[in-house]
This record gives sequence, C-alpha cells and structure tokens, in this order.
Amino acid sequence: MTISALLDLYWTGQSRCIAAALLRSDHFAAVIDPGPGSTLATLRERLEFHRLRVADLNAILLTHIHLDHAGATGALVQENPGLQVYVHARGAAHMADPAKLLESAGRLYGREMEKLFGDFLPVPESNLRILQGGETLTLGARELRVLYTPGHASHHVTYFDPTERVAYVGDTAGISIEGHPFILPATPPPDISLELWRDSLDTIAQLRPRRLFLTHFGYSDQPERHLNAYRERLQHWGKLSAEILSRGQEQSEAIRAFSRAVAAEAAEFLSPAELSHYVFNGALQLSWLGLERYHRKRAEAKAKEPAG
Repeated sequence: MTISALLDLYWTGQSRCIAAALLRSDHFAAVIDPGPGSTLATLRERLEFHRLRVADLNAILLTHIHLDHAGATGALVQENPGLQVYVHARGAAHMADPAKLLESAGRLYGREMEKLFGDFLPVPESNLRILQGGETLTLGARELRVLYTPGHASHHVTYFDPTERVAYVGDTAGISIEGHPFILPATPPPDISLELWRDSLDTIAQLRPRRLFLTHFGYSDQPERHLNAYRERLQHWGKLSAEILSRGQEQSEAIRAFSRAVAAEAAEFLSPAELSHYVFNGALQLSWLGLERYHRKRAEAKAKEPAG
C-alpha cells in the first residue's frame, strides 16, 4: 500500500504557504521538502496526525536547499540519526556546512531571517545521498524517478512517481494556491536561469504527469495547462524586467515599478485577499533581485564574447 499526503506547515501561522509531502509505502516513510526550522513543531504535529514520529521516518528528499524547503533537515537528522537525506550534488556541501548559504540568505532577509526560517543545522555527510538526476529511488514498494530541473536553482531536482504519475516539482512550476490558474514565479538570486528553466519545464511536461505537487502550494490537477501558462509567464517576466532595467532607474524605484506591474497583472485573476497571499509567498523584491542578476550576468557573458 502506498499513501501520499500534503502537510500544511502553517508558515508564519498562515495556511497554504508551505506544503511538505509525506510518502508512505509498506513500512517506509519519507518527507519531500520538510520546510524551514521555524515550522518544525508543526511538522511534528502533522506527522502525529498520520501516526508517525520523526523517529519513524526513513528519508528526507530535498528538491533544493533553500531555507523554506530544506531548513528543518539538520534538526530532523539530529533527532533521527538514521535518516537518509537525498539532495543534488550542487547542494550537498551546503547541507553539510550551511555557513555560506546562511550568509547569503542573511543578506537577503536581514533581521527577519530567524523569525521566518528558524535554525538551519548541518547534516552529517554520512547521512547525505548525492543525486545527479537520472536515478530511480526505491522507497518501500514505491519507486521515484529523479530529474535534474535547474532554473529556479542550480541544485533543483524533481521527483516523479510513475505509478501515481505525480511530479513533486518544488519551485520549478511556480506558486499556485491549490491549482489556481494564476501562477506567480519565484525568481530569487543567486542562480536563476530562464533558459534552463524552460528546458526543465519541458522535461517535466514530457513525463505527462497527472498532477503536480507544488511546495507553494498544493496540487495542480491540470499539468499541461499549468506548465504552458508558467512557461509564458516566465518569458513575460524576462521581458518585463529587461524593459524596466533599460530605464536606468535607481534600484528602489525599479523594484517598485516591477511590483506594481506584477500586482496589476495578478489583480485581473485574484481577489485583494488572494493577491495579498500570493505577494506574501512570492517575495517580489527577491524575485526582482534575481532577475536583475540574471540580466547582468547575461550582459557580462555577452561582453566577453569575441567580436565577429
């Protein structure tokens, strides 16, 4: 028997912000993206609802190592030293020694980081199971395929259950609250790539999934429509951010212009309450900073190309 369950982690006390996925098969239990350290108590409560303790878990599967997805992992391993932690090779070193990751996040979140994300404890290297993409994991009677899906982050993977045809996509397919047709990208620094992102969306689409599981938030039951719409929105954001950058404004004004444009587009699809919830989840200032860095890096690379 295999069972999947959505665990709402009630990030900052709000529902429908961060979802972890519980996978059970025979006597094997795993969590995909256990969330930040700040929601660890809620994760325990959600596990107890399913008659599980942290000690009963066999594995943690990380789509990527950002704090809102992976932050609780080290604390869970400390509580259950037998946990296997699956993570892409590009993120593994930061799970073992998160100092650089936390320094980078601290520059983005400042004094709010502890409140938002709690502690991020290191994971012993002996617990890490390194992924490249292309693997098939056996979890009890369940098999999961691992796909390398960069774009949002260079260390991002997607897990695909070929039996249930569910793709656990992390942040690769954006923010959509319980399948809502409006999808908000999340494009934070430091290493977004719109080109790689489009390739990753194609990779997921080729699986012909029946459902997508988004960390922010829940299931999308129309994957083809969702992926097509998201591909278009990413392309639009690339053009929008390039146009704003071409104005040569101060960064604070550029961020305001970007936020106004995104909010105006979203307001066509969302009520004021829904819009507020999306904007809270989406951290538009960070998305702007990621896009700005993306365009700057592209321009620098182009400038280094030999003439002719």
